[in-house]
Amino acid sequence: MTDGTIITLLSVGVTILFMLGVPVFLVIGYWVVGMSFMLQLPLDNIGAALGDVFTDGFALLAMPLFILTGDLINRSGIARRLSDFAYSCLGWIRGGLAMASLGACGLFAAISGSNSATTATIGSMLHPEMVKGGYDERFSAATAAAGGTVGIIIPPSIIFIVYGFLLNLPISDLFVAGIIPGAMMVGGMMLACFVICYRHGWGHLIALDPMRVFKTAVGAWLGFFAIGLVLWGIYTGKFSPTEAAGVTVGFCVIVGFLSLPIHKILGRDESRPVSEKSVAEMLVVQGFGPLELPSITMRSAQITGILAPLIAVSVVMQQILSVLGAQQIIGDFVTSMGGYYAVLFTSMAIVFVAGMVLESLPVTIILAPILAPIAHSVGVEPVQFSVIFLVGASIGFITPPYGLNLYVASGVTGVPYFRLLRYTVPYLFSLIAVWLIVALVPALSTALLPN
Repeated sequence: MTDGTIITLLSVGVTILFMLGVPVFLVIGYWVVGMSFMLQLPLDNIGAALGDVFTDGFALLAMPLFILTGDLINRSGIARRLSDFAYSCLGWIRGGLAMASLGACGLFAAISGSNSATTATIGSMLHPEMVKGGYDERFSAATAAAGGTVGIIIPPSIIFIVYGFLLNLPISDLFVAGIIPGAMMVGGMMLACFVICYRHGWGHLIALDPMRVFKTAVGAWLGFFAIGLVLWGIYTGKFSPTEAAGVTVGFCVIVGFLSLPIHKILGRDESRPVSEKSVAEMLVVQGFGPLELPSITMRSAQITGILAPLIAVSVVMQQILSVLGAQQIIGDFVTSMGGYYAVLFTSMAIVFVAGMVLESLPVTIILAPILAPIAHSVGVEPVQFSVIFLVGASIGFITPPYGLNLYVASGVTGVPYFRLLRYTVPYLFSLIAVWLIVALVPALSTALLPN
Protein backbone atom coordinates (compact mmCIF):
# COMPACT_ATOMS: atom_id res chain seq x y z
CA MET A 1 0.00 0.00 0.00
CA THR A 2 1.45 3.36 -1.02
CA ASP A 3 1.95 6.30 1.31
CA GLY A 4 -0.63 8.29 -0.62
CA THR A 5 -3.23 5.59 -0.12
CA ILE A 6 -2.51 5.41 3.61
CA ILE A 7 -2.81 9.21 3.95
CA THR A 8 -6.12 9.14 2.03
CA LEU A 9 -7.56 6.32 4.13
CA LEU A 10 -6.45 7.97 7.37
CA SER A 11 -7.92 11.31 6.33
CA VAL A 12 -11.20 9.73 5.24
CA GLY A 13 -11.38 7.81 8.52
CA VAL A 14 -11.00 10.86 10.74
CA THR A 15 -13.46 12.76 8.53
CA ILE A 16 -16.04 10.06 9.20
CA LEU A 17 -15.32 10.31 12.92
CA PHE A 18 -15.84 14.07 12.73
CA MET A 19 -19.18 13.61 10.95
CA LEU A 20 -20.22 11.13 13.64
CA GLY A 21 -19.71 13.82 16.30
CA VAL A 22 -16.28 12.92 17.70
CA PRO A 23 -14.70 16.06 19.27
CA VAL A 24 -12.42 18.04 16.96
CA PHE A 25 -9.47 17.65 19.36
CA LEU A 26 -9.66 13.85 19.13
CA VAL A 27 -10.17 13.91 15.36
CA ILE A 28 -7.05 16.01 14.83
CA GLY A 29 -5.21 14.02 17.49
CA TYR A 30 -5.95 10.69 15.77
CA TRP A 31 -4.78 12.10 12.46
CA VAL A 32 -1.59 13.51 13.99
CA VAL A 33 -0.72 10.21 15.73
CA GLY A 34 -1.50 8.17 12.61
CA MET A 35 0.57 10.43 10.39
CA SER A 36 3.44 10.39 12.90
CA PHE A 37 3.55 6.59 12.65
CA MET A 38 3.36 6.67 8.85
CA LEU A 39 6.10 9.31 8.48
CA GLN A 40 8.15 7.64 11.23
CA LEU A 41 8.17 10.81 13.30
CA PRO A 42 8.92 10.41 17.02
CA LEU A 43 5.76 10.52 19.12
CA ASP A 44 7.56 12.55 21.77
CA ASN A 45 7.32 15.42 19.28
CA ILE A 46 3.64 15.67 20.21
CA GLY A 47 4.47 15.92 23.91
CA ALA A 48 7.19 18.48 23.18
CA ALA A 49 4.73 20.58 21.21
CA LEU A 50 2.22 20.47 24.06
CA GLY A 51 4.90 21.69 26.44
CA ASP A 52 6.37 24.34 24.15
CA VAL A 53 3.04 25.99 23.35
CA PHE A 54 2.22 26.65 27.00
CA THR A 55 5.68 27.25 28.44
CA ASP A 56 6.94 29.57 25.70
CA GLY A 57 3.64 31.28 24.88
CA PHE A 58 3.21 33.96 27.55
CA ALA A 59 0.48 35.63 25.48
CA LEU A 60 -1.63 32.47 25.61
CA LEU A 61 -1.97 32.88 29.39
CA ALA A 62 -4.60 35.53 28.62
CA MET A 63 -6.90 32.90 27.09
CA PRO A 64 -8.03 31.12 30.30
CA LEU A 65 -8.23 34.45 32.12
CA PHE A 66 -10.61 36.01 29.59
CA ILE A 67 -12.71 32.83 29.59
CA LEU A 68 -12.93 33.12 33.38
CA THR A 69 -13.88 36.79 33.02
CA GLY A 70 -16.88 35.82 30.91
CA ASP A 71 -18.12 33.38 33.55
CA LEU A 72 -17.57 35.89 36.34
CA ILE A 73 -19.54 38.70 34.71
CA ASN A 74 -22.32 36.27 33.92
CA ARG A 75 -22.56 34.94 37.48
CA SER A 76 -22.29 38.37 39.07
CA GLY A 77 -25.26 39.71 37.12
CA ILE A 78 -23.28 42.22 35.05
CA ALA A 79 -24.19 40.44 31.81
CA ARG A 80 -27.91 40.73 32.61
CA ARG A 81 -27.52 44.47 33.24
CA LEU A 82 -25.79 44.91 29.87
CA SER A 83 -28.64 43.13 28.09
CA ASP A 84 -31.23 45.24 29.96
CA PHE A 85 -29.47 48.40 28.77
CA ALA A 86 -29.43 47.18 25.15
CA TYR A 87 -33.16 46.37 25.30
CA SER A 88 -34.07 49.74 26.80
CA CYS A 89 -32.30 51.43 23.87
CA LEU A 90 -33.74 49.25 21.10
CA GLY A 91 -37.02 47.83 22.44
CA TRP A 92 -39.12 50.50 20.70
CA ILE A 93 -38.02 49.24 17.25
CA ARG A 94 -39.66 46.27 15.54
CA GLY A 95 -37.49 43.30 16.51
CA GLY A 96 -35.98 45.38 19.29
CA LEU A 97 -35.44 42.52 21.74
CA ALA A 98 -33.67 40.45 19.09
CA MET A 99 -31.55 43.45 18.14
CA ALA A 100 -30.86 44.03 21.82
CA SER A 101 -29.58 40.47 22.13
CA LEU A 102 -27.12 41.21 19.31
CA GLY A 103 -26.07 44.42 21.06
CA ALA A 104 -25.69 42.52 24.32
CA CYS A 105 -23.46 40.01 22.50
CA GLY A 106 -21.23 42.89 21.42
CA LEU A 107 -21.01 44.27 24.95
CA PHE A 108 -20.39 40.85 26.47
CA ALA A 109 -17.72 40.12 23.85
CA ALA A 110 -15.95 43.33 24.83
CA ILE A 111 -15.19 41.73 28.20
CA SER A 112 -15.04 37.98 27.63
CA GLY A 113 -13.28 37.55 24.27
CA SER A 114 -14.98 34.22 23.54
CA ASN A 115 -17.56 33.40 20.90
CA SER A 116 -18.96 30.28 22.57
CA ALA A 117 -19.21 32.01 25.96
CA THR A 118 -21.03 34.93 24.31
CA THR A 119 -23.53 32.65 22.57
CA ALA A 120 -24.11 30.51 25.65
CA THR A 121 -24.56 33.43 28.04
CA ILE A 122 -26.78 35.67 25.92
CA GLY A 123 -28.68 32.72 24.47
CA SER A 124 -29.54 31.24 27.86
CA MET A 125 -30.65 34.66 29.19
CA LEU A 126 -32.58 36.13 26.27
CA HIS A 127 -33.88 33.16 24.27
CA PRO A 128 -36.74 32.51 26.76
CA GLU A 129 -37.54 36.23 26.80
CA MET A 130 -37.66 36.37 23.00
CA VAL A 131 -39.97 33.36 22.77
CA LYS A 132 -42.28 34.97 25.35
CA GLY A 133 -42.13 38.17 23.30
CA GLY A 134 -43.57 36.50 20.22
CA TYR A 135 -40.41 35.56 18.31
CA ASP A 136 -40.02 32.23 16.57
CA GLU A 137 -37.90 29.96 18.78
CA ARG A 138 -35.71 28.96 15.81
CA PHE A 139 -35.02 32.57 14.93
CA SER A 140 -34.30 33.40 18.58
CA ALA A 141 -31.72 30.62 18.85
CA ALA A 142 -30.16 31.55 15.50
CA THR A 143 -29.86 35.16 16.67
CA ALA A 144 -27.87 34.09 19.73
CA ALA A 145 -25.62 31.94 17.53
CA ALA A 146 -25.00 34.77 15.07
CA GLY A 147 -24.39 37.32 17.80
CA GLY A 148 -21.66 35.15 19.24
CA THR A 149 -19.54 35.54 16.10
CA VAL A 150 -18.34 38.95 17.31
CA GLY A 151 -16.85 37.28 20.39
CA ILE A 152 -13.51 36.77 18.62
CA ILE A 153 -13.44 40.15 16.83
CA ILE A 154 -14.43 42.78 19.40
CA PRO A 155 -11.46 43.11 21.79
CA PRO A 156 -10.34 41.46 23.92
CA SER A 157 -10.23 38.39 21.69
CA ILE A 158 -8.83 34.96 22.47
CA ILE A 159 -8.20 34.18 18.81
CA PHE A 160 -6.39 37.50 18.24
CA ILE A 161 -4.05 36.43 21.04
CA VAL A 162 -3.34 33.16 19.23
CA TYR A 163 -2.89 34.95 15.89
CA GLY A 164 -0.47 37.47 17.36
CA PHE A 165 1.46 34.67 19.05
CA LEU A 166 1.83 32.78 15.76
CA LEU A 167 2.68 35.74 13.52
CA ASN A 168 4.69 37.73 16.07
CA LEU A 169 2.39 40.76 15.84
CA PRO A 170 1.58 43.18 18.70
CA ILE A 171 -1.59 41.80 20.27
CA SER A 172 -2.58 45.25 21.48
CA ASP A 173 -2.60 46.47 17.84
CA LEU A 174 -4.73 43.50 16.81
CA PHE A 175 -7.21 44.27 19.58
CA VAL A 176 -7.55 47.89 18.51
CA ALA A 177 -7.90 46.87 14.85
CA GLY A 178 -10.92 44.72 15.69
CA ILE A 179 -13.01 47.51 17.24
CA ILE A 180 -14.55 49.07 14.11
CA PRO A 181 -15.03 45.80 12.16
CA GLY A 182 -16.61 44.21 15.25
CA ALA A 183 -19.04 47.11 15.61
CA MET A 184 -19.86 46.85 11.90
CA MET A 185 -20.63 43.14 12.29
CA VAL A 186 -23.11 43.93 15.07
CA GLY A 187 -24.66 46.71 12.98
CA GLY A 188 -24.95 44.50 9.90
CA MET A 189 -26.66 41.73 11.85
CA MET A 190 -29.02 44.24 13.48
CA LEU A 191 -30.08 45.45 10.04
CA ALA A 192 -30.76 41.87 8.90
CA CYS A 193 -32.63 41.24 12.16
CA PHE A 194 -34.83 44.31 11.68
CA VAL A 195 -35.77 43.29 8.12
CA ILE A 196 -36.70 39.75 9.20
CA CYS A 197 -38.75 40.89 12.21
CA TYR A 198 -40.48 43.63 10.22
CA ARG A 199 -41.56 41.13 7.56
CA HIS A 200 -42.93 38.69 10.14
CA GLY A 201 -44.25 41.25 12.63
CA TRP A 202 -42.27 39.69 15.47
CA GLY A 203 -41.67 41.33 18.82
CA HIS A 204 -43.64 43.36 21.34
CA LEU A 205 -42.70 47.02 21.24
CA ILE A 206 -41.95 49.09 24.34
CA ALA A 207 -41.97 52.86 24.49
CA LEU A 208 -38.65 54.66 24.31
CA ASP A 209 -38.36 55.86 27.91
CA PRO A 210 -35.35 58.10 28.62
CA MET A 211 -35.60 57.29 32.34
CA ARG A 212 -35.51 53.55 31.62
CA VAL A 213 -32.46 54.06 29.39
CA PHE A 214 -30.79 56.11 32.13
CA LYS A 215 -31.53 53.58 34.87
CA THR A 216 -30.33 50.61 32.84
CA ALA A 217 -27.19 52.54 31.87
CA VAL A 218 -26.55 53.16 35.56
CA GLY A 219 -27.20 49.48 36.22
CA ALA A 220 -24.63 48.48 33.61
CA TRP A 221 -21.94 50.83 34.90
CA LEU A 222 -19.73 48.00 36.14
CA GLY A 223 -19.80 46.37 32.70
CA PHE A 224 -18.93 49.65 31.01
CA PHE A 225 -16.12 50.18 33.51
CA ALA A 226 -14.70 46.70 32.79
CA ILE A 227 -14.80 47.34 29.03
CA GLY A 228 -13.15 50.73 29.45
CA LEU A 229 -10.52 49.31 31.79
CA VAL A 230 -9.43 46.67 29.27
CA LEU A 231 -9.39 49.00 26.26
CA TRP A 232 -7.73 51.87 28.12
CA GLY A 233 -5.01 49.71 29.59
CA ILE A 234 -4.15 48.00 26.30
CA TYR A 235 -4.49 51.09 24.08
CA THR A 236 -2.31 53.27 26.34
CA GLY A 237 0.23 50.52 26.94
CA LYS A 238 -0.32 50.50 30.70
CA PHE A 239 -0.45 46.72 30.61
CA SER A 240 -0.16 43.90 28.09
CA PRO A 241 -3.18 41.86 26.97
CA THR A 242 -2.16 39.10 29.38
CA GLU A 243 -1.92 41.60 32.23
CA ALA A 244 -5.22 43.13 31.12
CA ALA A 245 -6.86 39.72 31.44
CA GLY A 246 -5.48 39.35 34.97
CA VAL A 247 -6.62 42.84 35.96
CA THR A 248 -10.13 42.19 34.60
CA VAL A 249 -10.43 38.91 36.48
CA GLY A 250 -9.34 40.64 39.69
CA PHE A 251 -11.87 43.42 39.12
CA CYS A 252 -14.71 40.96 38.51
CA VAL A 253 -13.84 38.92 41.61
CA ILE A 254 -13.77 42.04 43.81
CA VAL A 255 -17.07 43.25 42.36
CA GLY A 256 -18.69 39.86 42.90
CA PHE A 257 -17.53 39.53 46.50
CA LEU A 258 -18.48 43.09 47.50
CA SER A 259 -21.83 43.12 45.69
CA LEU A 260 -23.30 40.00 47.31
CA PRO A 261 -23.46 41.23 50.94
CA ILE A 262 -24.64 44.69 49.86
CA HIS A 263 -27.31 43.08 47.70
CA LYS A 264 -28.48 40.93 50.64
CA ILE A 265 -28.47 43.83 53.12
CA LEU A 266 -30.57 45.97 50.81
CA GLY A 267 -32.88 43.02 50.09
CA ARG A 268 -32.93 43.63 46.36
CA ASP A 269 -35.08 41.43 44.13
CA GLU A 270 -33.48 41.01 40.71
CA SER A 271 -36.69 39.60 39.23
CA ARG A 272 -38.56 42.90 39.59
CA PRO A 273 -39.03 44.89 36.36
CA VAL A 274 -36.62 47.75 35.71
CA SER A 275 -39.50 50.25 35.80
CA GLU A 276 -40.15 49.39 39.47
CA LYS A 277 -36.54 49.85 40.57
CA SER A 278 -34.94 53.08 41.71
CA VAL A 279 -31.68 54.41 40.33
CA ALA A 280 -30.01 53.52 43.64
CA GLU A 281 -31.19 49.90 43.33
CA MET A 282 -29.71 49.65 39.85
CA LEU A 283 -26.23 50.50 41.17
CA VAL A 284 -25.83 47.11 42.89
CA VAL A 285 -25.54 43.81 41.03
CA GLN A 286 -26.30 40.38 42.45
CA GLY A 287 -22.68 39.29 42.97
CA PHE A 288 -21.41 35.93 44.23
CA GLY A 289 -19.73 34.55 47.31
CA PRO A 290 -16.24 33.07 47.84
CA LEU A 291 -17.73 29.57 48.07
CA GLU A 292 -19.08 29.91 44.51
CA LEU A 293 -15.71 30.84 43.05
CA PRO A 294 -14.38 27.24 42.76
CA SER A 295 -17.38 26.11 40.69
CA ILE A 296 -17.11 29.18 38.43
CA THR A 297 -13.39 28.57 37.99
CA MET A 298 -13.98 24.89 37.27
CA ARG A 299 -16.42 25.72 34.47
CA SER A 300 -13.87 28.07 32.91
CA ALA A 301 -11.16 25.45 33.33
CA GLN A 302 -13.30 22.92 31.46
CA ILE A 303 -13.57 25.26 28.47
CA THR A 304 -9.83 26.00 28.63
CA GLY A 305 -9.17 22.27 28.84
CA ILE A 306 -10.96 21.87 25.51
CA LEU A 307 -9.24 24.76 23.71
CA ALA A 308 -5.68 24.43 24.99
CA PRO A 309 -4.99 20.87 23.77
CA LEU A 310 -6.65 21.78 20.47
CA ILE A 311 -4.07 24.53 19.97
CA ALA A 312 -1.24 22.13 20.75
CA VAL A 313 -2.32 19.31 18.41
CA SER A 314 -3.06 21.87 15.68
CA VAL A 315 0.54 23.08 15.95
CA VAL A 316 1.75 19.50 15.40
CA MET A 317 -0.72 19.15 12.52
CA GLN A 318 0.81 22.25 10.97
CA GLN A 319 4.28 20.69 11.27
CA ILE A 320 3.13 17.46 9.59
CA LEU A 321 1.45 19.37 6.76
CA SER A 322 4.73 21.21 6.27
CA VAL A 323 6.57 17.87 6.00
CA LEU A 324 4.00 16.69 3.43
CA GLY A 325 4.44 19.89 1.43
CA ALA A 326 0.83 21.01 1.86
CA GLN A 327 1.84 24.50 2.93
CA GLN A 328 4.01 24.87 -0.16
CA ILE A 329 1.16 23.68 -2.38
CA ILE A 330 -1.31 26.14 -0.85
CA GLY A 331 1.26 28.93 -0.95
CA ASP A 332 2.09 28.31 -4.61
CA PHE A 333 -1.61 28.18 -5.50
CA VAL A 334 -2.40 31.49 -3.82
CA THR A 335 0.72 33.18 -5.19
CA SER A 336 -0.16 32.05 -8.70
CA MET A 337 -3.39 34.03 -8.55
CA GLY A 338 -1.48 37.19 -9.38
CA GLY A 339 -1.91 40.62 -7.83
CA TYR A 340 -3.34 42.24 -4.72
CA TYR A 341 -7.05 41.54 -5.09
CA ALA A 342 -6.62 38.07 -6.59
CA VAL A 343 -4.43 36.96 -3.67
CA LEU A 344 -6.70 38.65 -1.13
CA PHE A 345 -9.95 37.12 -2.37
CA THR A 346 -8.37 33.69 -2.90
CA SER A 347 -7.12 33.78 0.70
CA MET A 348 -10.58 34.78 1.89
CA ALA A 349 -12.17 31.91 -0.05
CA ILE A 350 -9.75 29.41 1.50
CA VAL A 351 -10.48 30.71 5.01
CA PHE A 352 -14.23 30.58 4.40
CA VAL A 353 -14.15 26.98 3.14
CA ALA A 354 -11.85 25.90 5.99
CA GLY A 355 -14.15 27.58 8.51
CA MET A 356 -17.03 25.46 7.26
CA VAL A 357 -15.38 22.26 8.48
CA LEU A 358 -12.94 23.33 11.22
CA GLU A 359 -13.00 25.41 14.39
CA SER A 360 -11.30 28.82 14.21
CA LEU A 361 -8.26 27.74 16.25
CA PRO A 362 -7.01 25.05 13.87
CA VAL A 363 -7.96 27.23 10.89
CA THR A 364 -5.81 30.04 12.32
CA ILE A 365 -2.91 27.86 13.37
CA ILE A 366 -2.75 25.98 10.07
CA LEU A 367 -3.56 28.69 7.52
CA ALA A 368 -2.47 32.02 9.03
CA PRO A 369 1.29 31.31 8.82
CA ILE A 370 0.82 30.33 5.16
CA LEU A 371 -1.49 33.06 3.92
CA ALA A 372 -0.32 36.08 5.95
CA PRO A 373 3.20 36.28 4.42
CA ILE A 374 1.79 35.89 0.91
CA ALA A 375 -0.76 38.65 1.51
CA HIS A 376 1.97 40.88 2.92
CA SER A 377 4.12 40.26 -0.18
CA VAL A 378 1.42 41.76 -2.42
CA GLY A 379 0.89 44.79 -0.19
CA VAL A 380 -1.77 43.82 2.36
CA GLU A 381 -0.94 45.41 5.72
CA PRO A 382 -0.34 42.60 8.29
CA VAL A 383 -2.73 43.96 10.94
CA GLN A 384 -5.44 44.52 8.34
CA PHE A 385 -5.02 40.97 7.05
CA SER A 386 -5.34 39.63 10.58
CA VAL A 387 -8.77 41.26 10.82
CA ILE A 388 -9.79 40.02 7.38
CA PHE A 389 -8.63 36.51 8.24
CA LEU A 390 -10.37 36.36 11.60
CA VAL A 391 -13.64 37.94 10.46
CA GLY A 392 -13.75 35.17 7.86
CA ALA A 393 -12.96 32.57 10.52
CA SER A 394 -15.72 33.97 12.74
CA ILE A 395 -18.29 33.52 9.97
CA GLY A 396 -17.50 29.82 10.14
CA PHE A 397 -19.13 29.72 13.57
CA ILE A 398 -22.57 29.81 11.91
CA THR A 399 -21.68 28.04 8.66
CA PRO A 400 -22.64 24.36 8.30
CA PRO A 401 -21.57 21.62 8.52
CA TYR A 402 -19.49 22.60 11.57
CA GLY A 403 -20.89 25.90 12.87
CA LEU A 404 -19.75 25.72 16.51
CA ASN A 405 -22.10 28.49 17.64
CA LEU A 406 -25.04 26.61 16.16
CA TYR A 407 -24.22 23.64 18.38
CA VAL A 408 -23.80 25.91 21.42
CA ALA A 409 -27.08 27.73 20.72
CA SER A 410 -28.86 24.43 20.19
CA GLY A 411 -27.52 23.15 23.50
CA VAL A 412 -28.57 26.15 25.60
CA THR A 413 -31.96 26.71 23.93
CA GLY A 414 -33.07 23.14 23.21
CA VAL A 415 -33.78 23.93 19.55
CA PRO A 416 -32.44 21.14 17.28
CA TYR A 417 -29.34 22.04 15.25
CA PHE A 418 -30.90 21.59 11.80
CA ARG A 419 -33.92 23.74 12.68
CA LEU A 420 -31.60 26.73 13.23
CA LEU A 421 -30.05 26.70 9.79
CA ARG A 422 -32.84 28.47 7.89
CA TYR A 423 -32.70 31.56 10.12
CA THR A 424 -28.91 31.85 10.06
CA VAL A 425 -28.88 32.56 6.31
CA PRO A 426 -29.76 36.30 6.54
CA TYR A 427 -27.15 36.77 9.26
CA LEU A 428 -24.63 34.88 7.16
CA PHE A 429 -25.16 37.18 4.17
CA SER A 430 -24.94 40.30 6.33
CA LEU A 431 -21.64 39.13 7.83
CA ILE A 432 -20.20 38.31 4.40
CA ALA A 433 -21.17 41.81 3.21
CA VAL A 434 -19.36 43.37 6.18
CA TRP A 435 -16.39 41.08 5.54
CA LEU A 436 -16.06 42.31 1.97
CA ILE A 437 -16.26 45.95 3.08
CA VAL A 438 -13.56 45.39 5.70
CA ALA A 439 -11.36 43.74 3.07
CA LEU A 440 -11.83 46.57 0.55
CA VAL A 441 -11.40 49.47 3.01
CA PRO A 442 -8.13 49.06 4.95
CA ALA A 443 -8.77 52.17 7.06
CA LEU A 444 -11.56 50.34 8.92
CA SER A 445 -8.92 48.11 10.49
CA THR A 446 -6.05 50.58 10.84
CA ALA A 447 -7.68 53.95 11.62
CA LEU A 448 -7.51 53.54 15.40
CA LEU A 449 -3.97 52.18 15.55
CA PRO A 450 -1.48 54.39 17.40
CA ASN A 451 0.89 56.24 15.10
